[in-house]
Amino acid sequence: MARALKPEEVRLVIDPQTLGFQSTDEIEELEDQIMAQERAVRALDFGLNFEDLDFHIYVAGTPELGTSFITRSLVELQAKERPTPSDWCYVYNFKDPDTPKAIELPPGKGRELQKDMGDLIENLRQKIPEAFESETYITRKENIIREFNITRAKIFEELEQKVRAEGFILNVEPFGMMIIPAKPDGTPMTPEDVKNLPEEVKESLKRKSEELQKELNATARRIQQLEKDLRKKLKELDREVALNIVGSFIQELREKYAGISGVVDYLLEVQEDIIKHLDDFRQRSAPQPPMPFPMPPTQPSFTRYEVNVFVDNSEKKGAPVIFEPNPTYTNLFGAIERKAQFGALVTDFTMLKAGSLHKANGGFLIVRALDLLKYPFSWENLKRAIKTRKIYLEDLAEQIGLFTTKTLKPEPIPFRAKVILQGDPFIYHLLYLYDETFREVFKIKAHLDIWVDRDEIRTKQFLRAVATMVKREKLLPLEAGALARLVEFSCELSGRQDKLSLELPIILDVIKEASFWAKREEKDSVSREHIQKAIKEREYRANLPEERIQEMIAKDLLKIQVDGTQCGSINGLSVYDLGDYSFGRPTRITVNISLGKEGVVNIEREADLSGKIHTKGVMILAGFLRERFVYDKPLTLTATLCFEQSYGIVEGDSASSAELFALLSALSGIPIYQGIAVTGSVSQKGDIQPVGGINEKIEGFYKVCKAKGLTGKQGVIIPEANVKELMLEEEIVEAIREGKFHIWAISRVEEGIEILTGKPAGERKPDGTYPEDTVFYLVDQKLRELARLARTFAKEEEKK
Repeated sequence: MARALKPEEVRLVIDPQTLGFQSTDEIEELEDQIMAQERAVRALDFGLNFEDLDFHIYVAGTPELGTSFITRSLVELQAKERPTPSDWCYVYNFKDPDTPKAIELPPGKGRELQKDMGDLIENLRQKIPEAFESETYITRKENIIREFNITRAKIFEELEQKVRAEGFILNVEPFGMMIIPAKPDGTPMTPEDVKNLPEEVKESLKRKSEELQKELNATARRIQQLEKDLRKKLKELDREVALNIVGSFIQELREKYAGISGVVDYLLEVQEDIIKHLDDFRQRSAPQPPMPFPMPPTQPSFTRYEVNVFVDNSEKKGAPVIFEPNPTYTNLFGAIERKAQFGALVTDFTMLKAGSLHKANGGFLIVRALDLLKYPFSWENLKRAIKTRKIYLEDLAEQIGLFTTKTLKPEPIPFRAKVILQGDPFIYHLLYLYDETFREVFKIKAHLDIWVDRDEIRTKQFLRAVATMVKREKLLPLEAGALARLVEFSCELSGRQDKLSLELPIILDVIKEASFWAKREEKDSVSREHIQKAIKEREYRANLPEERIQEMIAKDLLKIQVDGTQCGSINGLSVYDLGDYSFGRPTRITVNISLGKEGVVNIEREADLSGKIHTKGVMILAGFLRERFVYDKPLTLTATLCFEQSYGIVEGDSASSAELFALLSALSGIPIYQGIAVTGSVSQKGDIQPVGGINEKIEGFYKVCKAKGLTGKQGVIIPEANVKELMLEEEIVEAIREGKFHIWAISRVEEGIEILTGKPAGERKPDGTYPEDTVFYLVDQKLRELARLARTFAKEEEKK
């Protein structure tokens, strides 16, 4: 049964006295500042505590629900109870320099190792030269050399005696040794002297020379071996001296890091490399003179002994919580940096930089899904890291197969973090359907709700949440009237009188603005008027498009009739959603009918301006006509239906009831009062179904009626099912109370057509006819007449 709504039905009004508080100062804070998200909290709690790294989390919710705040609050709470994860360091790989080694250390030990290695090299650069300049070392070295010289001199002496005994002279030159025949007086023969000797003597000298040459070669080899032994002894001496120094320092570090196998092995490799490169340590560093341009380093480099503290958790308490706002490939997976050196780009293990995945290791990584999907390589490599449980530090150029300079391939670090994606539920469903890896990895969905029932418990919880926000943001306290208005505003956001919105960030913004206005007025607290002003100011900043449309309607540039009657014309209601602001505007819907077979023709569809849902709504009208009127006759009708002055896509079925009323008016010939607008979808059986944006639609039509002049007969027909969603502006409530504006709620088509025409709709009799002087009787007669005309026309055509 159609009914006119009372003022108290069209808006929820909260009595401040029923709240039980006079100010937010009296309200206890929420412990975790999370209101009524039990489903999501339960899912998050499970996902965060479940240690299996195959179960990662997707938090489904819009930013208006405070998705980031809720996620980070719960994650940080869990992280505090967890142990602090390990440090990670990259060190030089002495066996394969292109593959830096990754070492895991207890938290805080990374910086210690870095400092200890720096101190070690500094000490060795001082101690090793001192040791090799000491009297003990010099004496031992001289003794080894002296022993070598004595042995070598003795060998030369024996050789020289043997040569002289055979009549030759031994000549030792820097480039080698040679023997020369000697005269009886002991002086060397000249080539002329040798030439003048008898053949027998020359032959004897030749034989002796060949034998002595063999002896000479054997002596040379013996001398070479002695020199080799000398070098070996000197090297062993150097190694012994160095080991006495290096070994003591290294042993001290090995004892300090005894429980960390990676460090112990690394220190042994360092020791061997230092011994191998003793000459680098034996020379004392000299200051470089100032140069106008940088020159190549003349001093040996000790970079390979440095420690790159890749991930430092020394200052952390509990597990890390890393939120990555810009998940580019390098931000997530780190980078191999380079520096320009003499026209070339060079790198080494000290220029490896950690990404968010490395920093989150042992804890939690939070990323917005939409931000991540903007970078395909980030998304694909994140899934790979989760699946393989390893973080590979690679150049992006190598990832996409582009040519790149020679680079490093660091050892991968194990990935032990939980990944939490935040995003819209729609993105979750798309990924679940089209990305097989996604459903294998993100197995836990924490779905945030958008509203809760407005009961006593939830209302108190909402007020506690408000008080918590006020106190933590250090805002002015809210009076009871302000709290009551906020409860109403929460219902407005939810779109229902019996629901409270969970879009707390929006509510916080309103509170902040209201606090600003209260401070400007030098008030000590926020009143209802301040909350109302904040809401209105927010609307004013965003409603310029609505004002321009209302201005065009007022000037008759957009034709909207709000008084008088007309056949086949009605005011439908639509909603424009601009993202930050939604508003309603009436649209003139007209219907023309004629003889034909096309049925109901949607002009918007013919012009490609009709969405699929709107097209469906128009097709339902033909179904209604067939069900009610054409069971005993053919439908020989062409009805053109148009949204006047509509130049964009028309979508949705909320205007289908208005279209049907205009069609019934055109068929029956009964005019419709133009001061009543209609919204609601219709079924083929004549049921009026609920629609969205009900408040915006009513408010939009009220503004038009107000601008053109309220007559006391104007109003809006809405579906009965939408009554609980009404949260109209207080001005409209007052207009209803004064009888200047009306809202009717209907459940059936018959109820609406009676309000619009002032005539009974008519109930079908058992014989299928309708009572005379009813709307449906006239419609039936019109359709019957059209059918008769169609038959007559067909017969006349046949005669021709």
